Amino acid sequence: MLELLTPADEIAAILAKALPAGVDEATVRIVDEEAEWLTVRQGVVEAPRSTFDRGAMVTVWAGGGLGYAATADLRPEGIRAALETAQAWALATAGTTVAAIAPGLTGNGQYASPVRQPWSALSIADRLDLLKSADAALNVDDRIVERRASLGRREVRSVLVSSAGGRIEQDFTFTYPTMNATAADGGDAQSRSYGRGSFCGQGGIEVLDRFDFRTAAPQIGEEAIALLTAPNCPTGTMDLLVAPDQMILQIHESIGHPLELDRILGDERNYAGTSFVTTDMFGSFQYGSELLNVTFDPTVEGQLASYAFDDEGTPATKQFLIRDGVLERPLGGATSQARAEMAGVANTRACSWNRPPIDRMANLNIEAGSSSLDELIGGIEHGVFVHTNNSWSIDDSRNKFQFSCELGRVIRDGELGEIVRNPSYRGISRDFWRNLNGVGDASTFAVMGTPNCGKGELNQMVGTGHASPVCRFGNIEVFGADA
Repeated sequence: MLELLTPADEIAAILAKALPAGVDEATVRIVDEEAEWLTVRQGVVEAPRSTFDRGAMVTVWAGGGLGYAATADLRPEGIRAALETAQAWALATAGTTVAAIAPGLTGNGQYASPVRQPWSALSIADRLDLLKSADAALNVDDRIVERRASLGRREVRSVLVSSAGGRIEQDFTFTYPTMNATAADGGDAQSRSYGRGSFCGQGGIEVLDRFDFRTAAPQIGEEAIALLTAPNCPTGTMDLLVAPDQMILQIHESIGHPLELDRILGDERNYAGTSFVTTDMFGSFQYGSELLNVTFDPTVEGQLASYAFDDEGTPATKQFLIRDGVLERPLGGATSQARAEMAGVANTRACSWNRPPIDRMANLNIEAGSSSLDELIGGIEHGVFVHTNNSWSIDDSRNKFQFSCELGRVIRDGELGEIVRNPSYRGISRDFWRNLNGVGDASTFAVMGTPNCGKGELNQMVGTGHASPVCRFGNIEVFGADA
């Protein structure tokens, strides 16, 4: 695991010596990040990329205000200068900010990603051989015109120290395997991917085996070829069966973003839009059918956004956001909770050392139901089973949406039929979730993630975890590319 270049004891000592007079509380959050990215494309090894980033975010509560200052200078004088800058901003904002209350962070805690097979067990030559093998296995037909296999690895060490005596240390190891193949014949081209980047998580080499990375390539190539001659997706109002690797985007866009409390309070209005959800809906609004149970759960082992504390030091626990279809709780951290005077979750997160934490999705999951895949399919007279997101669009209140997928399978009279291409569907969030009429059991459940969710000004790109069973929806508007 990455060693923090500035130990926590030293950070605490620097903070104690450099703390300016008149400060109610100050925190220093130091982040060290190391990453490696490897790609083999068309049998050719691309230049490896590696990065290292390091710095600190200083936060000061003083005189009723709140101020931030980021610095890459981790010497005592650098931390001292950042503290003075943050204090100046806190005093300048006194009386104009909301919920600028010192958190009184006194607790200590630790977290580390579960790593069963560290990356050090494979040399870079071994990693490239693995990618070469996957890339070659994608090449199932002469009509495969583009193929690629990649591996990404990130190690992040975060230490949060408070002048009130608190100390939180968290170590994260992330693994991101990807593959894709494009087939072409004449003027037509079709692509198939390895979950479009969603088969990722915390851990080491073992993450590759969670989703059969070593054996998945031939099927990806074969499905890309099959899509070339597949008929277009049928158009009409019908049942829709959604695989977990498409459910993750449905959860992300039409539950996750609408429930972010800072967005509900108006913070994202000028940038990424607002939300159709309002604060008075919590506790009564029927967000979906009685089968819909959604949890914020940063405790899932190996999921992409698992942690023990958010980036303000709030302990993280599993909470129901939607229970039996009824909206219970927003995705709002301590500051947003104080602003709205309502309960939230520990989801205040920052993408790096040079950004302040804001309300973010972490692990946002649909709880498994009781139906087997055969039962879900058997209950459909006319419908389509869709896999893997290809494109999406959603309005600026996160309400009306349209999604397209890489591959579909027709379902007739309870039987799974032929592959169809360009399957798409559209809806309105509340109506869509109220049409949920089947939730798969644990055998259909998959734990995945979205590595590149953007939000905030300045923009912050973070990973979010999503887990879901296969889900079935009734009376959905489905269409193909020609519709």
